[in-house]
Amino acid sequence: MSIPIAIIGTGIAGLSAAQALVEAGLDVQLFEKSRGSGGRMASKRSESGSLDLGAQYFTARDRRFAEAVQQWRARGWAAEWTPALYHSREGRLSPSPDEQVRWVGTPRMSSITRALLGALPVQFSCRITEVFRGDQHWHLQDADGNSHGPFSHAIIATPAPQATNLLAAAPKLASVAASVTMEPTWSVALSFAEPLDTPVEGCFVQDSPLDWLARTRSKPGRASSPDSWVLHASSEWSRHNLDLSRERVIEALHGAFAEMIGCAVPPPVESIAHRWLYARPAAAHQWGALSDGDLGLYACGDWCSSGRVEGAWLSGQETAKRLQAHLASHAWT
Repeated sequence: MSIPIAIIGTGIAGLSAAQALVEAGLDVQLFEKSRGSGGRMASKRSESGSLDLGAQYFTARDRRFAEAVQQWRARGWAAEWTPALYHSREGRLSPSPDEQVRWVGTPRMSSITRALLGALPVQFSCRITEVFRGDQHWHLQDADGNSHGPFSHAIIATPAPQATNLLAAAPKLASVAASVTMEPTWSVALSFAEPLDTPVEGCFVQDSPLDWLARTRSKPGRASSPDSWVLHASSEWSRHNLDLSRERVIEALHGAFAEMIGCAVPPPVESIAHRWLYARPAAAHQWGALSDGDLGLYACGDWCSSGRVEGAWLSGQETAKRLQAHLASHAWT
């Protein structure tokens, strides 16, 4: 039996790499600090149904990713989302001319990552704190002091600040990861007993603590009662209010929402707040992935690429490609 490849993180980047490696006939073992897969594509179950508190939608510009999305669509994992889209600027709402195709997971965003994970071996609620190399192989240490291994290679598919620590065995890679700034986002879901009297289903917001909002029932597979909305605060507001209590965050964003939506907004029947500490990279990068083939250590994520779901998926593919190329080159030596 071959020695598996360790993959730390089951967001879209880690799962993209895992899928490509398994298709190439390699064994993988995944580790995830949370209770479920998806990372920022995770969905939260609530009394109001399933809510996408992280990634709201994704676009497909790269041909390879567009082909993958069409496969997801054919399998029922994803569908096109065509919301009544608006802009809010200086408190004024206007229809958005933006016509790019947007996709969402169905019936929730996490359906995609759950399907990609499938039956792959994974340990949930396992936070890896150290990645170290023995004489020949890689070993992992978790937060409870347990050791995992051996592994032939290690792939770190976490946000850059977390990857920095796990890349200690490759200081040059760690230095690159440490140079990446990740922006936070406060996300709030509000559910109302009666549908709000507005045509808005998605809105880009300026001059407000908010920068985005979406009406959950407008997304495919989510037509349910009550009327739930997901609000994302701007990176700037989130940064300045990083340690605000959830109650205060809900109060502030509910108020901003009521000011700009253009209709009466009653008290919600349910409200949830979630802080994404590493929501998105502050800038796009062209690395694709980070790798030290001789060491057998790799890192991937949206922060290695364009940001966005597409960037994360492409980064996972690039990691798998580099790892396989290194294996192939050494098969002849």
